[in-house]
Amino acid sequence: MLLARDITELARVEAMRRDFVANVSHELRTPITVIVGFLEAFDDMPAPDPAEFRRHIPLMREQTDRIRRLVDDLLTLARLESEPDTKDETVDVPALARRLAEECETMSGARHQVSLHVDSSARLIGNSQELYSAFANLVSNAVRYTPAGGRIGIHWRPEGPGEMVFAVTDTGEGIEPQHIPRLTERFYRVDRGRSRATGGTGLGLAIVKHVLQRHQARLRVDSTLAKGSTFAAVFPAERVIPLVTPVAAAAAPRNAT
Repeated sequence: MLLARDITELARVEAMRRDFVANVSHELRTPITVIVGFLEAFDDMPAPDPAEFRRHIPLMREQTDRIRRLVDDLLTLARLESEPDTKDETVDVPALARRLAEECETMSGARHQVSLHVDSSARLIGNSQELYSAFANLVSNAVRYTPAGGRIGIHWRPEGPGEMVFAVTDTGEGIEPQHIPRLTERFYRVDRGRSRATGGTGLGLAIVKHVLQRHQARLRVDSTLAKGSTFAAVFPAERVIPLVTPVAAAAAPRNAT
């Protein structure tokens, strides 16, 4: 008897696992090497100079922050993948957008012109913590990759039949078309050196993709080199709680008592 088994999918998953472990190891190796190097140097000194030690503290702190961000993002991805369903609630997206605009201005440090455009009071059925995480990743990416003097816009607007869109626009360097389909892959970077210099972990858009999938939403990316990019989270009508205006509420039939 001859038994044939298609192991294509098994091989693909195993290759993804190997790549993931290799990428995590690579991302952790550099900051750990920097910290260990400093510690070994100070350990070899018979009488470490306190002033010299303090001079290197900011760099060691920067590298430990990098490790912390990476571990936090890995834990977030693990949680999103292990929990089958999201815990739904009513999410006040206009208020969330205002909060993110304030945080954007803080992260920018007056280096960018930040604008907020809330064109609807509609809310969403979803998980507020997860949506905040996804939207905050889009906003922080815009701050990281937009040169000083550029513009960043945060939008909440209707689109299509009952759909709503949370979008972040920027006037950054833009992304070449061949990179766009791979942006949500873990650790995929258009410019690896520049991403590290700006503090990115390479997991932000992967988190965005998982959160949106759990909300039956999709990520749309439009970008033009030397002009900027738009990252838009598009939510289906079944996730949207439309605003009930006072007139509409007054006209709505009431149950008999």
